[in-house]
Amino acid sequence: MPRFSNNLVGILNFITFLLSIPILWAGVWLSKQGSTECEKFLDKPVIIIGVFLMLISLAGLLGACCRISWLLWVYLLVMFVLIVILFSFTIFAFVVTNKGAGEVLSNRGYKEYRLGDYSSWLQKRVNSDKNWNKIKSCLIDGKICSSFADKYVNDTVEQFYQEHLSALQSGCCKPSNDCNYTYVSPIFWNRNATTSANPDCNLWENDPNILCFNCQACKAGLLDNIKSNWKKVAVVNIVFLVFLIIVYSVGCCAFRNNREDNAYHRQWK
Repeated sequence: MPRFSNNLVGILNFITFLLSIPILWAGVWLSKQGSTECEKFLDKPVIIIGVFLMLISLAGLLGACCRISWLLWVYLLVMFVLIVILFSFTIFAFVVTNKGAGEVLSNRGYKEYRLGDYSSWLQKRVNSDKNWNKIKSCLIDGKICSSFADKYVNDTVEQFYQEHLSALQSGCCKPSNDCNYTYVSPIFWNRNATTSANPDCNLWENDPNILCFNCQACKAGLLDNIKSNWKKVAVVNIVFLVFLIIVYSVGCCAFRNNREDNAYHRQWK
């Protein structure tokens, strides 16, 4: 009778194999149907994840159910490497997202964001022209500011100043508060004769495809968004790590069972 640990590993990997099929299909669909650079940018990582899950789940399934020890050994090795990588990424995510926060303004419902407040590692990523051009293209394709303009189009200046904007909306879709521009609509502001030391003020354009997408505030807004999302991912990773460690422990029991059964069969041949 198959051992309980072997059955459990087999069931878990069969479920993982089934989950890998829609993931792989989604990656292939993106590569064929993706209409924007952002969608096409995601296809290769999704395909790689789908293939990886499919192969590792097959190794665990066959190794546990067919008692193929070398396959189960490969499965456990990959699982161990995955645990180390996830643990390292979780620690890294908490470290790089430890700095940075929006600046609260008086008589404003939204915050403003400064690039220098965030981790130097994150700053280097967005200050790369190659990286930022791709990110900017994704922000424009994602209609971050066009949907923002439609939502607040009927706001008076007083109403607009009390809106609770997201970090990306505040950083990318309007000029910085210290520019002292005159509000006309959410994405249309008139320049004044006064000058500001903030370099973002010279980068603002009323063109919907430019706005403040080249501003430091926009990069800072993105980093604040990343910071929030990475912290959520890190918490999920902790839960996933606990699950992986349990599965790895069960897999080790199944591997030991395979070795004992193989030794028993060799003894009685």
